[in-house]
Amino acid sequence: MTAFDALKKTLAAEPKTWLVTGVAGFIGSNLVEALLQLDQHVVGLDNFATGHEKNLAQVESSVGPNRWARFSFRRGDICEPATCHDVCKGVDYVLHQAALGSVPRSLEDPLSTHAANNTGYLNMLIAARDAQVKRFVYAASSSTYGDHPGLPKVEDVIGKPLSPYAVTKLVNELYADVFGRCYGMESVGLRYFNIFGRRQDPDGAYAAVVPKWVASMIHNEPVHINGDGETSRDFCYIDNVIQANLLAATSQHADAANQVYNVAVGDRTTLNQLFEAIRSLLAPQFPHLADFKPNYRNFRAGDVRHSLADISKAHTRLGYEPTHRIGEGLAEAMDWYVQDLS
Repeated sequence: MTAFDALKKTLAAEPKTWLVTGVAGFIGSNLVEALLQLDQHVVGLDNFATGHEKNLAQVESSVGPNRWARFSFRRGDICEPATCHDVCKGVDYVLHQAALGSVPRSLEDPLSTHAANNTGYLNMLIAARDAQVKRFVYAASSSTYGDHPGLPKVEDVIGKPLSPYAVTKLVNELYADVFGRCYGMESVGLRYFNIFGRRQDPDGAYAAVVPKWVASMIHNEPVHINGDGETSRDFCYIDNVIQANLLAATSQHADAANQVYNVAVGDRTTLNQLFEAIRSLLAPQFPHLADFKPNYRNFRAGDVRHSLADISKAHTRLGYEPTHRIGEGLAEAMDWYVQDLS
């Protein structure tokens, strides 16, 4: 039995109260669905800046009325300290996912990125401290590795940030460390590596590559690859992220808390390989993709060339064992993508 299998049995027998911020977003909605399936009590917070009500509607449909009754939603902004304090009352664990993602967005509008990712984050950290939650788990980012060329990426070796977004995520880690030292607060940062899966938004200028490409291929629209296509990433399916969050919140390992962990698979996939994997999965349903080719354009400012994670620390201290590599994740998610994006 894996650590995650054991945890699911424990949680089902002993329900806790969880706060998920950014609950109407891609990762947040998947977290609340998993928690409700385990009969947990969940408080959700979102201001719908990037989240969608349809994501929560899908969760409600998936879990059924009895489990949905365990969910309490609050519409509000993490930039409002009073809201953060209100939603933290009576909570055992915080899973803080609310943020403004995207490197390009941060380059165009660094102030908004700072407000959500630093001011809002600090509001939540203070509120969780004051409510004496058991552990504060937050979405960190692989962008923190910046210009450090080494592969695979190891948690204690980083470079200089390459974007305002990366700066905000590094600041999150620094604040968490200080709150542990100064207030004895337990936190865990999860450095996400290119997460993909169901409910990931394909729309907008800052859409993630997987849903954006799936939607473009379905609609026979151009797929653009920045650079030569040999840029590589460690793509990680949403189910792995759910596992990492729940283990991070509850791990009893002596050195689990007040750490950051890579959340990835430990595989490297080029953009060219990703394009072909998606095209080949969709081609049987969409004949126009038989000879479909990508369009190559200039490299994008702020992007790193290669990214690959060492996940041994998360395995040792949290019991993290990813269940889906990129091929398995794409295959599992494709039916959802096709139904939602067609």
